[in-house]
Amino acid sequence: MSAAQASTGAGGPGHLRVTQVRSAIGTKPKHRGTLRALGLRGVGKTNVLPDVPDVRGMIARVPHLVEVVEAGTEEAAEQDIRRQASRQAHRAAEQRESQ
Repeated sequence: MSAAQASTGAGGPGHLRVTQVRSAIGTKPKHRGTLRALGLRGVGKTNVLPDVPDVRGMIARVPHLVEVVEAGTEEAAEQDIRRQASRQAHRAAEQRESQ
Protein backbone atom coordinates (compact mmCIF):
# COMPACT_ATOMS: atom_id res chain seq x y z
CA MET A 1 0.00 0.00 0.00
CA SER A 2 1.39 3.42 -0.96
CA ALA A 3 1.56 6.47 1.30
CA ALA A 4 -1.36 8.07 -0.57
CA GLN A 5 -3.52 5.01 0.00
CA ALA A 6 -2.53 4.80 3.65
CA SER A 7 -3.38 8.47 4.25
CA THR A 8 -6.93 8.05 2.96
CA GLY A 9 -7.62 4.78 4.72
CA ALA A 10 -9.33 3.51 1.55
CA GLY A 11 -8.15 1.32 -1.28
CA GLY A 12 -7.84 4.19 -3.78
CA PRO A 13 -5.91 7.45 -3.78
CA GLY A 14 -7.24 10.56 -2.08
CA HIS A 15 -7.90 13.81 -3.88
CA LEU A 16 -6.39 17.28 -3.79
CA ARG A 17 -8.15 20.57 -4.52
CA VAL A 18 -5.59 22.74 -6.32
CA THR A 19 -6.35 26.47 -6.73
CA GLN A 20 -4.25 28.94 -8.70
CA VAL A 21 -3.60 31.93 -6.42
CA ARG A 22 -1.02 33.89 -8.42
CA SER A 23 -0.75 34.86 -12.05
CA ALA A 24 1.50 32.95 -14.43
CA ILE A 25 2.44 36.16 -16.26
CA GLY A 26 6.19 36.59 -16.10
CA THR A 27 6.87 33.00 -15.02
CA LYS A 28 8.94 30.47 -16.89
CA PRO A 29 7.27 28.65 -19.79
CA LYS A 30 7.63 25.33 -17.95
CA HIS A 31 5.68 26.77 -15.01
CA ARG A 32 2.88 27.93 -17.33
CA GLY A 33 2.81 24.48 -18.93
CA THR A 34 2.63 22.82 -15.53
CA LEU A 35 -0.36 24.98 -14.56
CA ARG A 36 -2.11 23.95 -17.79
CA ALA A 37 -1.31 20.30 -17.09
CA LEU A 38 -2.92 20.73 -13.66
CA GLY A 39 -6.02 22.06 -15.42
CA LEU A 40 -5.64 25.63 -14.17
CA ARG A 41 -6.31 28.49 -16.60
CA GLY A 42 -6.26 31.57 -14.40
CA VAL A 43 -6.16 33.02 -10.92
CA GLY A 44 -8.98 31.68 -8.78
CA LYS A 45 -9.56 28.58 -10.91
CA THR A 46 -9.75 25.28 -9.03
CA ASN A 47 -9.36 21.66 -10.04
CA VAL A 48 -9.75 18.45 -8.02
CA LEU A 49 -7.03 15.94 -8.87
CA PRO A 50 -6.06 12.49 -7.57
CA ASP A 51 -3.35 12.45 -4.90
CA VAL A 52 -0.71 10.57 -6.86
CA PRO A 53 3.06 11.15 -7.18
CA ASP A 54 2.70 12.62 -10.70
CA VAL A 55 0.36 15.35 -9.50
CA ARG A 56 2.44 15.95 -6.37
CA GLY A 57 5.49 16.46 -8.59
CA MET A 58 3.69 19.04 -10.72
CA ILE A 59 2.53 20.87 -7.60
CA ALA A 60 6.11 20.84 -6.27
CA ARG A 61 7.21 22.68 -9.42
CA VAL A 62 4.78 25.59 -8.90
CA PRO A 63 4.15 25.86 -5.13
CA HIS A 64 4.40 29.66 -5.28
CA LEU A 65 1.48 29.84 -7.74
CA VAL A 66 -1.00 27.38 -6.23
CA GLU A 67 -2.76 26.52 -2.99
CA VAL A 68 -3.40 22.85 -2.19
CA VAL A 69 -6.07 21.43 0.14
CA GLU A 70 -7.15 17.83 0.66
CA ALA A 71 -10.50 17.17 -1.00
CA GLY A 72 -13.08 14.51 -0.37
CA THR A 73 -14.29 11.96 -2.87
CA GLU A 74 -17.61 13.86 -2.99
CA GLU A 75 -15.85 16.90 -4.49
CA ALA A 76 -14.13 14.74 -7.10
CA ALA A 77 -17.41 13.05 -8.03
CA GLU A 78 -19.18 16.42 -8.21
CA GLN A 79 -16.49 17.78 -10.54
CA ASP A 80 -16.78 14.71 -12.79
CA ILE A 81 -20.56 15.17 -13.03
CA ARG A 82 -20.16 18.86 -13.95
CA ARG A 83 -17.49 17.99 -16.54
CA GLN A 84 -19.69 15.30 -18.14
CA ALA A 85 -22.69 17.65 -18.28
CA SER A 86 -20.55 20.31 -19.93
CA ARG A 87 -19.26 17.85 -22.52
CA GLN A 88 -22.79 16.67 -23.34
CA ALA A 89 -24.00 20.25 -23.75
CA HIS A 90 -21.05 21.01 -26.02
CA ARG A 91 -21.71 17.94 -28.17
CA ALA A 92 -25.41 18.81 -28.44
CA ALA A 93 -24.54 22.36 -29.54
CA GLU A 94 -22.13 21.01 -32.18
CA GLN A 95 -24.82 18.68 -33.53
CA ARG A 96 -27.33 21.55 -33.77
CA GLU A 97 -24.78 23.66 -35.67
CA SER A 98 -23.99 20.88 -38.15
CA GLN A 99 -27.67 20.33 -39.04
